[in-house]
Amino acid sequence: MSQLLRDAVVKPDQANGPICIRPADVSDMERLSIYFTGLSMTTRNKRFMGARADIARVAAECVARAGHPDHFTLLAELRQEGYGTIIGETIYVYDAATRHGEFAISVADVFQRRGLGLQMMNAMERRASDLGHEMIAAETARANAEMRGLAKKAGFADTGLGDWQSVHFAKRLPPVASAR
Repeated sequence: MSQLLRDAVVKPDQANGPICIRPADVSDMERLSIYFTGLSMTTRNKRFMGARADIARVAAECVARAGHPDHFTLLAELRQEGYGTIIGETIYVYDAATRHGEFAISVADVFQRRGLGLQMMNAMERRASDLGHEMIAAETARANAEMRGLAKKAGFADTGLGDWQSVHFAKRLPPVASAR
């Protein structure tokens, strides 16, 4: 199993147990596919900006480059009795040509509006910053008020590059503190 990120154990849900955020690896593919399948149609459409029938392929793409520093997926897991159930994911891909990373995120329906999405975004930003990346961007449907609100709360700004259907937002990351 992958190493937990520093400060990875997030605020426990009182009824269910601790929630940990960790990097995904290829052994997570089947459980990630099950997670995506378990999302409501609305949440799945918001995550993929439309309907997707090839959930197993999407899960495979999320873990295909595990270990590659410029492409990673973070999973939020609810830990119960030594077993982790995926309750959120974020995928990050860095584009050297544009010199910024892009991400997508989802949180299981019953865990939405509890701060988990923000904690996952913070973990993703720390990892991207540790890699020396300077900017993160994403796009969402203009109608996705939840994602627009989460992005604003996380310090992202609308770039004005979207169109009548989408909003493009970005955030400059703090420089990596040099070791003394």
